[in-house]
Amino acid sequence: MGGALAIRPSAALLSDLFLSSHHRVLLRCRNNSIHLRTTASPQQPPRRRLATVSPMASAYKPDEARVPPALQLPTPPVTKFKIALCQLSVIPDKERNIAHARKAIEEAASKGAQLVLLPEIWNSPYSNDSFPVYAEDIEAGGDAAPSFAMLSEAARSLQITIVGGSIPERCGDRLYNTCCIFGTDGKLKGKHRKIHLFDIDIPGKITFKESKTLTAGEHPTVVDTDVGRIGVGICYDIRFQELAMLYAARGAHLICYPGAFNMTTGPLHWELLQRARAADNQLFVATCSPARDTGAGYTAWGHSTLVGPFGEVIATTEHEETIIVEEIDYSLIELRRSNLPLGNQRRGDLYQLVDVQRLNSQ
Repeated sequence: MGGALAIRPSAALLSDLFLSSHHRVLLRCRNNSIHLRTTASPQQPPRRRLATVSPMASAYKPDEARVPPALQLPTPPVTKFKIALCQLSVIPDKERNIAHARKAIEEAASKGAQLVLLPEIWNSPYSNDSFPVYAEDIEAGGDAAPSFAMLSEAARSLQITIVGGSIPERCGDRLYNTCCIFGTDGKLKGKHRKIHLFDIDIPGKITFKESKTLTAGEHPTVVDTDVGRIGVGICYDIRFQELAMLYAARGAHLICYPGAFNMTTGPLHWELLQRARAADNQLFVATCSPARDTGAGYTAWGHSTLVGPFGEVIATTEHEETIIVEEIDYSLIELRRSNLPLGNQRRGDLYQLVDVQRLNSQ
């Protein structure tokens, strides 16, 4: 950061300090024992006030619970629109996967979808052996990135926004799990590289180490689109509430998580995490999984889902291949934030979430 972080040793304090160099978020406790010094006085963005703040609430410094202060929720280009979640079957044939995804996108658009979300790793089997083989050089484009080229062309020709699931990306000697976001003109609006790699070991159930082949991304991703401000995470990213909190503080209306939870964690955590991220941050959450293939080396749980800002499941699937198209109504965000004015009730005198990337850019 632009200065020093000074900490007077304390076991209680150290237990409350969280720092991640990957997604660049700092969660810290405020009790005059942790000090953040910067070399410049940052210009603060407008502070959002959802309701009249009582003197007691004001003493709790809710605006200081986010550093820099949370951005005001922007007025979206549309209040209501349809989103499509395309839960696709994936096989080892890359050309078939690309053509299959293109057909699904067309079908979703024909049903009125203005935003289409694809699954995690939809052009390749989900395995460390497959990632290097199916990886695309997005920067080079053309024949080096046929999945990328298809998504761009589909967004442009159908005049829709596409959050393109994820594909293995090759950049130099590194591989990433990458989601590309395209605007209605077919141009790339943002690229999210999976920040938290899926490295787990549940004996007798599942062991997987993405870090054997993949490199973690370095930046959170928020993009302004024709259907609102969207934050993007990929699968395992959903487990880290700090990232979703950061997106909410940046004014996101919707967080999209292409993901492929497995048959062990899926039944327990998949819906739970989606509803938690939506309810905690009072915004929409959309997820999209590959369809389940019990004959594959990695079996996805499925159950692509749209969750509203009250934590309610608006639409969901089972595990088969399918496309669901559902309406998003952004007016529900302000309604739920007025019902439960969490933004005015945070204790900035006790804790803070620091968006390191935003802070350093000021």
